Amino acid sequence: MDQFIKTNPNPINTNNNNKIIVEDETLLLIVDVQQKLIKNIKDNQQLIFNIKKLIDTCNLLNVRIAITEQNPLKLGKTLESITDNNEYPKFEKMEFSCINNKKFIKYINDYNFKNIIVSGIESHICVLQTSMDLLQKGLNILIPRDAIGSRNKMDNDTAFLRLILSGAVASTTESLICELCKTSNRKEFREVSKILKNSFSN
Repeated sequence: MDQFIKTNPNPINTNNNNKIIVEDETLLLIVDVQQKLIKNIKDNQQLIFNIKKLIDTCNLLNVRIAITEQNPLKLGKTLESITDNNEYPKFEKMEFSCINNKKFIKYINDYNFKNIIVSGIESHICVLQTSMDLLQKGLNILIPRDAIGSRNKMDNDTAFLRLILSGAVASTTESLICELCKTSNRKEFREVSKILKNSFSN
């Protein structure tokens, strides 16, 4: 992927790349981090760890969070470590793209979100199709590369590349945390700093 970008310096749609994300206009969307899906995902514990860091930051900064579940009767519920006894809006689906869930679209419209941070699994299926559809609706889509995953690296990397070429904004967990926080001169920064300093260990 890096070689592709080096040899194709101007293929990326940059229309959304200069938009500043504001807390009350932003949603953290956690896609299908379910019991029977996560166990086969490459580097799944690191992925869960990064998503939880995003969740903790969003809870601290009052950024809204929503969860989707793909066929939960068959694939299980969202991991308890992700929900952590919080009652986040949850949208069940059979289609790969969340955009086909009318309740989800109503939720997006009701809160007039302009920015959606899309995390979860699998990168090349539900994350990809959801993000592509949301881009078509004119939303600013941010993809933390270390908070999406697939069963294999090729699918994950290819999905990430396609999303960036289509206009999504490439980012990382730590970068988005700092972008949401914006300044060390705010009361929440001490707790945000603790989240940032918390490092993954196997």
